[in-house]
Amino acid sequence: MERMAAVLVTSDPPGACPPGVDPAVFSLALAEDVYEVVAGLELCEAAFAVDGDAELAERIAELTWPGTPVRTVRGPSPLRDAFGMLAGQGARQAVVLAADAPDLPPLLVGKLFRALGTAEAAACPAFGGGLVALAARLPLPDWIGAASLDDPDALGALTAARPARRALVAVPGWHRLRDPRDLAALDPGLEGWEATRMLLSARGGTGRAPHGSGSSGGG
Repeated sequence: MERMAAVLVTSDPPGACPPGVDPAVFSLALAEDVYEVVAGLELCEAAFAVDGDAELAERIAELTWPGTPVRTVRGPSPLRDAFGMLAGQGARQAVVLAADAPDLPPLLVGKLFRALGTAEAAACPAFGGGLVALAARLPLPDWIGAASLDDPDALGALTAARPARRALVAVPGWHRLRDPRDLAALDPGLEGWEATRMLLSARGGTGRAPHGSGSSGGG
């Protein structure tokens, strides 16, 4: 498959986990919803890159359709290792996504891939810093270095490192769930994020009002 998208899962407890919810269960629900976003894309194969132990990878594998690549990545740069894993699967273009953006619109992932028609890399910034996703042509360009989705100034660092202006494109941003307050960004009116929605509903409902940023995935 020329295009692949991998959800990058870490063993770190999710910062947005609400009281009374098992952090491990919450983390898996978020990851499952991000996986469903990319698994539904046409002409793109979904995968998981797990920055953790084999037990976590086994739990992740239970969320996937048969045949979905689930690989552990262990190194100083999990993001770079995830791209390397996708290159090893035969991908020529790839997107690596944070596992805590369960309601990410598929359209934004599509924008990342389309940007690779002219750019070497494309980024979806996260509100509040960091990245929701990074896309790149493979083999991964050297100038991307040891980039991280969690670096608050990830986009700035990539912008400074790009060899030419056209080498990097930024698509509209989205939110990640890194703090309990971020749960307010989830829009009950948006389709998707079913695993997260079900988990939050089981504890008494999200109690969230529709979030205006839901429109940023359009256009």
